[in-house]
Amino acid sequence: MISTICRALWGDISGEEAKKFSLLSAVFFFIIGTYWLMKSVKEAIFLTTVGPDYLAYAKIASLIGLVVILMLYAKLVDTLEKHNLVFLLCGIYSAIFIAIACCLAHPVIGFANTKCDTLRFIGWFSYFAFESMGTLIIPLFWGFVASTIDPIAAKRGYPIILIGAQVGAIGGAYLASHAQLFGIVPLVLGGAASLIIVPFMLRLFMYHHPEDPVSTITPPSPKAATGALEGLRLLLSTPYLMGILVIGTVYDIIGEILHLQMMIIAHSVYPSPETMTSFMGTFGIAVNMLSLFFAFAGTSFFIRRFGITFCLVAYPATIALAILCAWYFNGLWFFFGAMVALKGLSYAFNNPCKELMYIPTSKDIKFKAKSWMDGFGSRSAKAFGAGVIAAFPVVQAGINLVSYGSMVSLGIIAAWIPIAFLVGKTNSKLVEEGKIIE
Repeated sequence: MISTICRALWGDISGEEAKKFSLLSAVFFFIIGTYWLMKSVKEAIFLTTVGPDYLAYAKIASLIGLVVILMLYAKLVDTLEKHNLVFLLCGIYSAIFIAIACCLAHPVIGFANTKCDTLRFIGWFSYFAFESMGTLIIPLFWGFVASTIDPIAAKRGYPIILIGAQVGAIGGAYLASHAQLFGIVPLVLGGAASLIIVPFMLRLFMYHHPEDPVSTITPPSPKAATGALEGLRLLLSTPYLMGILVIGTVYDIIGEILHLQMMIIAHSVYPSPETMTSFMGTFGIAVNMLSLFFAFAGTSFFIRRFGITFCLVAYPATIALAILCAWYFNGLWFFFGAMVALKGLSYAFNNPCKELMYIPTSKDIKFKAKSWMDGFGSRSAKAFGAGVIAAFPVVQAGINLVSYGSMVSLGIIAAWIPIAFLVGKTNSKLVEEGKIIE
């Protein structure tokens, strides 16, 4: 009975594949658990120290620093093995989180100082640190996975990895929802401890699976080391990658508009950092419970039954329906529900399908171009959405953006759907012919 259900949900996955994907799922559990814990904390820290009027500008400013980090990251890809790069970044960010926790506990720099000020450095620094951690480490993990997994097995196993991610996300969000019990500083220290576990889990995976599986894709010929801007060059010169950029980032424009509206309204209802973090933790639990449901019961089934192209197109169509509802409803809990649907279905459908797009690509694309697309591309989209919010007075954002922003969003979706269809068809052809894009 159980084996029949498992085959229906995830296909004919072997015992060895189940062990392999379970280990990767455990690694991603700690990465995403840390991400959602820090995601719930970062805006509470910023709103308490700097203030709500500058939240949109923090999103835009983080994009500038990200360009420098991505160029350094591209250099590291050339000089370090992919697993060693994971080890390095996890160690660096763990140390940064410990430093942030110490600053927050300081009587002048931290929460004891209740005055909001644009010069409160800890608010800006912590926001950028938490933001960039997800931008670098999550794509790096998926690049590692894409370089070690056969494309046929990936369709069966990626949803298993996603289950670990969603359980970790629920765990991180649950801790955040109890911020009034634990306190912000202990939560940040918990994030640092969780992140430092990742290298040990990845080392365990490599011990049990030291060799890459035989791939059905013809490997490219060896190439000399490339420069820091190679990823950007590949992105701008490859239509297939431009298509992935669209399906992987445009929803961030829509999502950021809704998210910042929700945060501005929520801050007036939950003014303290603990209550604000608890609200965001509740939001994280709702998003990831929805994603976990589809990871168990829907993602693998839909990909195998209807194909990647269907899933890539179905997601923007669903978002369009959510946006149309925005014409009739307003208020904090409407934004809460809309964001749960937007984020939850993204993690359950759009993101796994997007990651599958990278399998028939070269190492430079998996690590360098992907970092630009997931990092700079996503943050640029979010910065654009933040710019829309910044263009409106805070008190009017809930009214004007529902009316005018929804029209902009629907126009974006009208272009998004045909691009998603073309990218899905191209990917299917590459896999069938055993070709790779360099």
